[in-house]
Amino acid sequence: MSELLLHVEKMEVVYKRVITAVQGVTISLAPRQIVALLGTNGAGKTTALRAISGFLGLDDARVTEGAITFDGVRIENRLPHENAARGIVLVPEREKVFPNLTVAENLTAPVARNETTAERTLLTERAYHFFPSLAELRHRTAGFLSGGERQMLAIAGALMCRPRLLLVDELSLGLAPVVVRDLTRRLTAIRDELSIAILLVEQSAAAALEIADYAYVMENGRVVLDGDRERLKGHQDVQEFYLGQVAGERRSYREIKQYRRSRRWYG
Repeated sequence: MSELLLHVEKMEVVYKRVITAVQGVTISLAPRQIVALLGTNGAGKTTALRAISGFLGLDDARVTEGAITFDGVRIENRLPHENAARGIVLVPEREKVFPNLTVAENLTAPVARNETTAERTLLTERAYHFFPSLAELRHRTAGFLSGGERQMLAIAGALMCRPRLLLVDELSLGLAPVVVRDLTRRLTAIRDELSIAILLVEQSAAAALEIADYAYVMENGRVVLDGDRERLKGHQDVQEFYLGQVAGERRSYREIKQYRRSRRWYG
């Protein structure tokens, strides 16, 4: 346990005191590790991420059972700014940037007030190091950026908060495959150069398993499968349901859904 940066044990999350969204979820993450939470929409991935970051309270939800431990400290149901001060920084699925601010203003907005001008400059230079195209766009209003550029800016803004654990919700959502490949490459570089850990929530298993050291598959609020990258890539259910392959051939989304329904009702 002492070697883990994050350990979530048998976590249950309840919305509005009656709706159980996540139940019995256990996940672990070591320093400098990239871990992915995989699953379809509604599987409970984002809820798990919000529980770790502390943003559950905004949705009238709480961790009602289990524990979330970060660097040896219990943090379940703590406020977001408390977790951020510990080094847990969230890149949300939506509302990633301030659309009316420039790129440069977006980067300085999350910086702590006690940072000196020199420290702010170093943080900004580091953000531009990982995303050099943002330096060229520093005076552009964020609302006019492309989807990929907004995602870059959101991650760069998170880096300004000096994360020890970076939580990224749906990196690939709405982006072209070539943009996703570039972003995953940059996340790997961020992990390697800054020695931080990354927890990545993704519907696209193909994108996540390109960089994840370990992954968990969630369905209906529970973890149903976990393993390292090679194990999950070679697992038949992952190939069929998430990678769209059977016997090395691509399957259509409709075929997969129909197959899943037949297994549920007749298997």
